Amino acid sequence: QVQLGESGGGLLQAGASLRLSCAASGRFFNRYAVGWFRQAPGKERDFVAGLSASGGITYYPGSVKGRFTISGDNARNTVYLQMNSLKPEDTAVYYCAARPTVDFGVTYTKDNEYEYWGQGTQVTVSS
Repeated sequence: QVQLGESGGGLLQAGASLRLSCAASGRFFNRYAVGWFRQAPGKERDFVAGLSASGGITYYPGSVKGRFTISGDNARNTVYLQMNSLKPEDTAVYYCAARPTVDFGVTYTKDNEYEYWGQGTQVTVSS
């Protein structure tokens, strides 16, 4: 079992950058695929980035592609979400999620494909 904890959220202006962190307990890399999701008030939870268990494959939806980057640090057992050129519509609670997998080159985009979730961190972007 793995436990996840997000950090790095905050209040900032449009156009700014922010890096979120997701710290994992236990032996994490090469065993789990990771995803970042977000949920704005009154809306469904949306996928924003995925990282394969191998760490070599990433996937982003069109809404964030070119602005967000997911990456992992094996030594720190941490996954990051670098967010650039933030927009007010990026305002949401951001969650990291993980699932064990033997498909090391696969990313997962649906929230029901993930088994473990962090508590979330709030990101608020003002115009």
